[in-house]
Amino acid sequence: MTTTAHQTADWGDQALWRWKGWSCHWRILGPEHGPAIVLLHGFGAASGHWRKTAPRLAKEGWRVFSLDLLGFGASDQPTIPMDNRLWGRQVNAFIEQVVQRPAVLLGNSLGALTALTAAVLQPELIRAVVAAPLPDPALIQPIPSRRTPWRRRWQRRLVGLVLRLLPLELLVPLIARSGLLRSGLQGAYHQSIASDRELLQLIARPARRPTAARALRAMSMGMALRPRGATAPALLKQLKCPLLLIWGQQDRFVPLSVTRQIHACRPNTELQVIDACGHCPHDERPEQFVALVLPWLDRNLGV
Repeated sequence: MTTTAHQTADWGDQALWRWKGWSCHWRILGPEHGPAIVLLHGFGAASGHWRKTAPRLAKEGWRVFSLDLLGFGASDQPTIPMDNRLWGRQVNAFIEQVVQRPAVLLGNSLGALTALTAAVLQPELIRAVVAAPLPDPALIQPIPSRRTPWRRRWQRRLVGLVLRLLPLELLVPLIARSGLLRSGLQGAYHQSIASDRELLQLIARPARRPTAARALRAMSMGMALRPRGATAPALLKQLKCPLLLIWGQQDRFVPLSVTRQIHACRPNTELQVIDACGHCPHDERPEQFVALVLPWLDRNLGV
């Protein structure tokens, strides 16, 4: 384990953990006996994206963990189909083997969907879930409850064909080394990120790895072919622990209107909206973000 700076994308003490033969990168910060919270990054990001949130939580007495999901950050980039069920199992194994006590899960975007999945798979491990925000195409266009075997086979073949034809081995490195990455990343933020070189490197570095294209193909396949039971609407109806939603008012990736579908699946879920904020409230408005999370945890968990 190596000790690094706390106030940058290199925050915390960093280490590798082996799970099912894969190498998984993770971080830790905060008092040893503090209550555990696990931070889960969004699509294309990594544990370093919690650079502005993790130190604030640690300062308030939390034992802060963060994990690079398979396919992202410095974790391995496998070729098997990956979806939120695999990542949820990865998170639960991490809690059992590394954290070694029940934890709060705080996820951004894909990390929120993973947190929700982990909490449904093994509810005894998860004390509460904070989703900031919670994306899933099924919240807009639900998957049919029944699909005939021939339809599932043809869907799998079609998705596989499209993904094989896409020249991802050329596109991913090109995007990672061009202004397209900055333009796409700006879409996740309300404020300008033109001077934030650290943020750009945080996203670009994993995409430049030689295995990045095959991992993107594998997770695209996995997410596209998920069964209905692995989508957010089905998972929300099974969730037993407290859930907090945090949304940026100007989120262009997952509009605030999606929360109507979430509330239809799980009424009375608390929603907090941050103004002048996009898809990454933990990084764009960290002080306000933490100021919403901590009182809610105190009310629901008494910590």
